[in-house]
Amino acid sequence: MGALPPDSDEKPGLKRWPGARRDMSLVQLLPNMMTVGALCAGLASIRFSAAGSFWAAVVMILLAAVLDGLDGRLARFLKSESPLGAELDSLADFLNFGVAPGFLMYYWAFPGGNDFAWGAVLIYVVCTVLRLARFNIGNEVAAGLARLGKFQGVPSPAGALLAMAPLYIAWQFPEWPPAPWPVLAGWLVLVGLLMISKLPTPSLKSVRVPTDRAALVVIAAIALVVLLLRYPWAVLSAVSLGYTLVLLFAFARALLKRG
Repeated sequence: MGALPPDSDEKPGLKRWPGARRDMSLVQLLPNMMTVGALCAGLASIRFSAAGSFWAAVVMILLAAVLDGLDGRLARFLKSESPLGAELDSLADFLNFGVAPGFLMYYWAFPGGNDFAWGAVLIYVVCTVLRLARFNIGNEVAAGLARLGKFQGVPSPAGALLAMAPLYIAWQFPEWPPAPWPVLAGWLVLVGLLMISKLPTPSLKSVRVPTDRAALVVIAAIALVVLLLRYPWAVLSAVSLGYTLVLLFAFARALLKRG
């Protein structure tokens, strides 16, 4: 996110800056460098997926997600927002959370090749780019939800996390029988549709922490990182399951409001 605030693909409309040229220090270029680094991680993930190194491909996507979450904050801190960074951020998100997870799941779940499965991958990837395009141009519903600390639909980083969930679960429970390919293909399509849906989904920005408990939150975050490094597939499976339950709750709540 070399040019936008955090969760840039969730912001209703790209911010445009005046066309006047201004000089920037090398330090102010760091956010864009981080965005390019995330882009390179996504490309490396595709390479590892094609070579059959699926664990390395997952690590590269997770690295891209970390860089994606930091570069926007750094850009705001350094006051180095720019139109170039905004475009880089959107293109990097498409590759890192759309194309890379799509290829990873295709090579891992459908090694023999399958036209229907390839169609599911295409749907997932297209839904990712449609989501990014929708939020780049902005809309009234998304703007209203953003003011409430919510997203419209599943954000693309969370979509990538969910798309790869069958892989985490299979590695965490190798004794379980493999899921049939129609189930895996249907899961990819479902995640893609959730990204372009109008379902209000929670944002971490809406979470408020009392000042006297901030230290506990920091400790919990460190503990989560340690657990992720030690038990990656168990943690990722648990996070994916937890987020799925949150989406089910949001869906049920939306239905009750309509009723």
